[in-house]
Amino acid sequence: MAEDLKYIIESLLFVSETPLTMDHLKGIIEGEETAAIRTALDELIAAYEQRDGGFVLKQVAGGYQFRTQGRYNEWIKRMIKPNAPRLSRAALETLAIIAYNQPIIRSDIEHIRGVDSGGVLRMLMERKLIRVLGRKEMPGRPLIYATTKHFLEVFELKDLKDLPTPKEIEELSRSRLEENPDAYDQVEDHPPASHIPVDVTEADSHADNQD
Repeated sequence: MAEDLKYIIESLLFVSETPLTMDHLKGIIEGEETAAIRTALDELIAAYEQRDGGFVLKQVAGGYQFRTQGRYNEWIKRMIKPNAPRLSRAALETLAIIAYNQPIIRSDIEHIRGVDSGGVLRMLMERKLIRVLGRKEMPGRPLIYATTKHFLEVFELKDLKDLPTPKEIEELSRSRLEENPDAYDQVEDHPPASHIPVDVTEADSHADNQD
């Protein structure tokens, strides 16, 4: 199997709808050492990077997944024309607060934002971008929020350590605003090779008014 291992893994990655973790791959390819599987994955990553074609193999959300090249999203969207959910600036702001401060409770989120966030929190949970970890042991036992694995997939992050620093976000936001005043309400995503592109900006600006 050793000589076919790389192509077995490649075929598994191609048909999988979610990132495949090392444990998942080991469970499917019984008898193969972790080192051999990792070497095969590294060779595949290098091969697709060198090819520089329509898609690449990346580490996303703790696993491995084929992702389309971001520079071709325009044409992919023309073909698929998805009715993709869009996130408002308020939702992106709330999501960023949770990502950088998790685990966090609603009152702390609202203290940072200065507005009620009940509606936007429910919407982010419906989009499976955040989840409830449990309840905090304090009066009222409020819910504790954190981001999900799907959040990592959507924003093409290997793990939370890949989050840009606040300074990098500030510099990126400033440069985008200078290039396009409307860019603040937009976020690009590099979608998986075998799935509908995900656009994570939202026209619904009334989410904060829902409770």
